[in-house]
Amino acid sequence: MGFKKHSIVKESTATSDLCIFGLKYILNNGLLKKEEIGAIVVACSYPDHFIPPVSSIIHGKLGLSEDVYCADINQGCVGFLMALTHGFMLLEHIKDKKVVAIAADVLSKKVSKKDRNSYPLIGDAAGIVVLENCAEHNDIYTIVRNNGSLGDALTIPAGGSRMPNTEKTAELVDKDNDGNWRALDNLTMKGSDVFTFVQTKVPTLIEECLSYANLKKEDISYYLFHQPNRFMLKKLAEKIGIPYEKVPMNIVEEFGNSSGACIPVCATYNISDILKGEKHKYCLSAFGSGLTWEAMIMDIGELDFCEMLISDC
Repeated sequence: MGFKKHSIVKESTATSDLCIFGLKYILNNGLLKKEEIGAIVVACSYPDHFIPPVSSIIHGKLGLSEDVYCADINQGCVGFLMALTHGFMLLEHIKDKKVVAIAADVLSKKVSKKDRNSYPLIGDAAGIVVLENCAEHNDIYTIVRNNGSLGDALTIPAGGSRMPNTEKTAELVDKDNDGNWRALDNLTMKGSDVFTFVQTKVPTLIEECLSYANLKKEDISYYLFHQPNRFMLKKLAEKIGIPYEKVPMNIVEEFGNSSGACIPVCATYNISDILKGEKHKYCLSAFGSGLTWEAMIMDIGELDFCEMLISDC
């Protein structure tokens, strides 16, 4: 599977802490000004609180103007692409401002350490991008699909209004008699169902998005995918018919699966210098909780910054 190590937060660290840490770096280094921010969109599945939203917490901590639009999206694995999609649409309405799109999660707090199926691969991270309008024509092609009937393949059963947290939901149980102990409060994944979903649905989506963009597989410089594990990504690349070299798949073994933040972690770790250079065509795709899957094709390059930071918060 490619497990080696994973990055997880301190017990006291919340989702917003990672976002604020990254945004302060961007602001303090003159890469963005507070008055340039027109909107903050945050995609996450484990917020600081049910109320207020993470985007509002960030807004308050940074002391932003009252006219900044703030919104949270309840999404995990596809969170980064969802945040981008919403961000691009917002740019149509706030043409003179910039949009901060964030995907973040600290799901290590919701995975049982006695669950060998999930705990070794989980990681915590935030991916932050600053979106702005440009003068030149730059088409972005994206397709998103949902199948809510498969949602229980990746779920945290307790904690919401359907099943509030209690002492009973916190009890660890070896439900499947396989040595993996988890509670109803913990993330539960049906691994074989998720694997089948990815192998059957994602290749078709990639083909559809390429056709939509009038491109061939070889026209894409890199395929930046959500990072479930190396084995699944190898099988996915084979199914699509693209070379391993175009599909970075080393993130789980170095940092862990950080849910919606996987794609920016993958990009900054593997090809940050390339992204700051001339533009190339990229296919981004994510798949998971929902169950939801999305693909996006666009030109990326000449970025003002593309860096990975290690939080000390």
